[in-house]
Amino acid sequence: MSFEDTFSYSLEASRVVLLPRTRLATFRTSLIHYTLMTEAMDRVGTTFVREGNLEADQPRVILPRTMGKLLLEGFGEKARAYAEWLSRQPGSLPFLRYGFQLRKEELRFRQVEAPIESVTQSVTRQVQEQDDPFAAVLVGVEDGWEISLLRFCLEWVQKSLPRNIHDLRQEGFL
Repeated sequence: MSFEDTFSYSLEASRVVLLPRTRLATFRTSLIHYTLMTEAMDRVGTTFVREGNLEADQPRVILPRTMGKLLLEGFGEKARAYAEWLSRQPGSLPFLRYGFQLRKEELRFRQVEAPIESVTQSVTRQVQEQDDPFAAVLVGVEDGWEISLLRFCLEWVQKSLPRNIHDLRQEGFL
């Protein structure tokens, strides 16, 4: 399968079974514990389980007047001129920049001889019993498991964004 096919298939087949109950923290780093299940491509009834931590940096407010300085490294003059023009527009809005670090050194991997749906149900039940507000349960594709994890990151940001904006407004940053 080509990279493009793997990428597309991974995006389509990935799903979040259980989102963390907490959202990305607005004023500090967030740490999420994830469990990601994938199905073995060459063996029916074999599931791979990966567990690890995902660290999200504190969201940073990017103001239009500073965008060109922060985000345009390596871009040419036209891009810089556009950023400068944008910074002068009265309707330009600030936005948040999120950063993630996948801490693979803490990654745990195991192979389970059971169908993926059975393993997913079992893992989800265990995570819910542990009552960890920072836990996520994901299902992905073996060849694109990292894509599945990144897709989760984007979904988590989307769920967190309204609360982060509310907090920043309340503290006078926006």
